[in-house]
Amino acid sequence: MKILISILAAGLLGAANAAASDCPGFLPENDMRIPVNSPQSKGIGQAEFNKVLDTIQRIYGPVVQQRGGKLVIKRLWDNATVNASAMQNGSNYILNMYGGLARHEAVTMDGFALVVCHELGHHLGGAPKKEGYYGSDWASIEGQADYYAGLKCLRQVFADPASKDFARAGDDDAEAAKACQAAFKSVDEQGYCIRSTRAGKSVAKLFMALHNEATAPRYDTPDTHVVTAMFTEHPATQCRLDTYLQGAICRQPVSAALSDDDPAPGTCTRSGGFTTGFRPLCWYKPENSAELMLPGEQAPSFRPGPAFETLQNGAW
Repeated sequence: MKILISILAAGLLGAANAAASDCPGFLPENDMRIPVNSPQSKGIGQAEFNKVLDTIQRIYGPVVQQRGGKLVIKRLWDNATVNASAMQNGSNYILNMYGGLARHEAVTMDGFALVVCHELGHHLGGAPKKEGYYGSDWASIEGQADYYAGLKCLRQVFADPASKDFARAGDDDAEAAKACQAAFKSVDEQGYCIRSTRAGKSVAKLFMALHNEATAPRYDTPDTHVVTAMFTEHPATQCRLDTYLQGAICRQPVSAALSDDDPAPGTCTRSGGFTTGFRPLCWYKPENSAELMLPGEQAPSFRPGPAFETLQNGAW
C-alpha cells in the first residue's frame, strides 16, 4: 500500500512539474558557471541586479495581474548558472533570474534588463508561439521574445525614472544611432532606442563567449539568411542582434496590443504601413505573405509558362 501511495505521489509530482512548463532558457543549455565572489564576477552586483528586477516587477506586476496572473520573479543571486528562464505554473508567470548570468563580464544593467524583458516576452510577447513546452503552447518563441524586449518592454523600463541611473556603459554604434534617430522624432524615444541597441550589444558579447565566436556581430552587417519555415529555437548571434535593433526602431506604440494568435497586430509590417522595424527573416517566416506588402498592394498574379501549359495539356 505504501509503495502504491509513493507511486501515485510521484505521478502527481510529475504532473505538477509538467504544469510548471519551463522554456529552454535565454541561452542554450550550457555548463558556464560564475559563483558569487568568483574572479570571473565582472558584471553587475547584487544591488544592481535587484534594482533592475524591482523596476520590472513594479511596471509589469500590474500588467500580468490584469491578465489574471501573478508575476513571480525568482531572484536566484547565489546560483552560478549563466542563463535565465521563464515558467508558467497555474496563474503564476515565473521568471528565473540567475546571478551567474548577471555576474558575466559582458552584462550591464541595461543588458540584464534586456534578458529579463526577453523572459517576460515568453509570457507576453504574443504570436508566433511554440507548441511542445511540456505539451503547452503558452510561450512565444525565442525570436519573438527577443523582438518583444525592444518593441515593448525596454521602452517601458527606460522611460521609468528608476532606470536613469542604471549603470549602462556600452558600445556606441553609429549605424544603430542613425537608425534610431531616423525612426523617432522625440529625443527621449531616440534615447530609449539607442539604449536598447547598446543592451543588445551587451548580450551579444555573452552569445559570443558561449559559442566561442571570434567575429563580433555588427548592426551594419545584418544576417542575410532567409528561413523557409519559422525558426523556433535560439537564432544565431547576428540574427539576434538584428532582432534587437528592429524591435527598437519599430514605431508601433507600446500600447498597441499583441495577439496570441496573429503575429501582425502590435508589430511592424509593410501591410501596416511601416517602413522599418520588421522581424528579421533569418528566423521569422510570415504566416501571411501580405505582411510583406505595402497597403493596397496586390500579390503578383500567376503567369503560367510553356512548361506549365505542357503539363496542363497532358503532353508529357
